[in-house]
Amino acid sequence: MIRSLLGFCLICTVIGTGASAQETRQESHCLSLAEAPGIDYLHQASFTEPVAHGSVRIRYIDHASFLIQTPGGLSAVTDFTGYVGNVDFIPDIVTMNHAHSTHWTANPDPAIPHVLPGWGEPFGSGITHRLDLGEMLIRNVSTDIRSYFGGGSEPKGNSIFVFEVAGLCVGHLGHLHHEPNAEQYAALGRVDVVMAAVDGGLTLDLPTMLRVMDRLRSSVVIPMHWFSETSLTAFLAGMEDDFDVVITDGNDITLSQDTLPARPTVMVLRPQFLRDSED
Repeated sequence: MIRSLLGFCLICTVIGTGASAQETRQESHCLSLAEAPGIDYLHQASFTEPVAHGSVRIRYIDHASFLIQTPGGLSAVTDFTGYVGNVDFIPDIVTMNHAHSTHWTANPDPAIPHVLPGWGEPFGSGITHRLDLGEMLIRNVSTDIRSYFGGGSEPKGNSIFVFEVAGLCVGHLGHLHHEPNAEQYAALGRVDVVMAAVDGGLTLDLPTMLRVMDRLRSSVVIPMHWFSETSLTAFLAGMEDDFDVVITDGNDITLSQDTLPARPTVMVLRPQFLRDSED
């Protein structure tokens, strides 16, 4: 079922059950399966506004870049290219992937406290991240990519990054070029919210991406990395039998354990670079 939500203040409510959040985290809470609870609300907010207690705000910036924010003020940018908008803003964490220059930068601002590349040196060695900042834990699962220069592959050149915040497991698939194997799926664990590339070819072909979405069965799927409405529409058509589809004119969503949708939902956000005013 496809629904369209227009305007700056949007609320969708579906009653469900909740799971208690952990105050301290010794082990990843995403590596044990749990039932997803119930509702979701969406509203347009400035990235400078505080995030509600027990929630995470996800803002689509551009291409494969998202801003993930916590109630305590931590901020992470995915697939960081060095530019997030014409604003004076330094995120606490940036993640990057190695497929193309639209997913990384060789010159991240030295003021950024934590720069997490999704690949290792030397070539093909991969990299392992587990950064626990208290309110947010960031870890990765390495996957292979096709060689940028044609032919062959770059082992472990991409990372699926998982951000654990507010009791939720938020996954960013990066420039995924193959379906995760059993070991990689197990390493991901539960993924409540997933950002998935839906271009249909430069990353995964559409049937394979649909299979990944069915396997992850995330409560919220946020499409990214589309180059035309055609590829986005094809992805939505492939998802609508088993997922609700909500199309918005906004670029951010705020979620908590208690506000996940009862039925898995594709939430289409519209990318927009950061700016000081949302007017």
